[in-house]
Amino acid sequence: MLMIIRHAEKPTGSGAPYGVTEAGEKDDKSLTIQGWSRAGALIGLFDPRDGDGHPAPPRPGLARPTRIFAADPSSGGSKRPKETVTPLAAALGTSLDLRFAKGQEAALAAALRSTSGPTLVAWEHQSVAAIIAHLGPVTPKPPASWPGSRFDVVYVFNRHGDGWNFSQVPQLLLAGDSPHPIA
Repeated sequence: MLMIIRHAEKPTGSGAPYGVTEAGEKDDKSLTIQGWSRAGALIGLFDPRDGDGHPAPPRPGLARPTRIFAADPSSGGSKRPKETVTPLAAALGTSLDLRFAKGQEAALAAALRSTSGPTLVAWEHQSVAAIIAHLGPVTPKPPASWPGSRFDVVYVFNRHGDGWNFSQVPQLLLAGDSPHPIA
């Protein structure tokens, strides 16, 4: 299973809400406070626990990831994909795979095709279609683009023969999240 999410909420312009680092320093390449809230809430979505703190089954259509990829920000790109899944990786006790940067979607897709186990990818929404284009046959066809206003959905790809079956799972983590998939 492959799950792709867009990074969490970002600044919308030069004014508030501002991006802030994990340490609270203003940074336009980082998540907003709401984005950090989503990043923390993703733990409950992908690594749910029961009242005693034991692992509980994830929501139908999702799985607890054994690998997590995020776009490498070291070349000056956005820090948001990495920031979005860093709390989840810490909760799962796994490291982030940051081998690929924005613009390397074909290489990322090649790695994903050979990866086993449930895998989560956090990426910039404008480039998600490029990842999908390099996965191979996908049925039904995913939306052509990811709307700029949506941070609240998980694209899910399950292997089927030489291709993938596609579905969407609404996150429903924060106030205002839509229960509807992307059209």
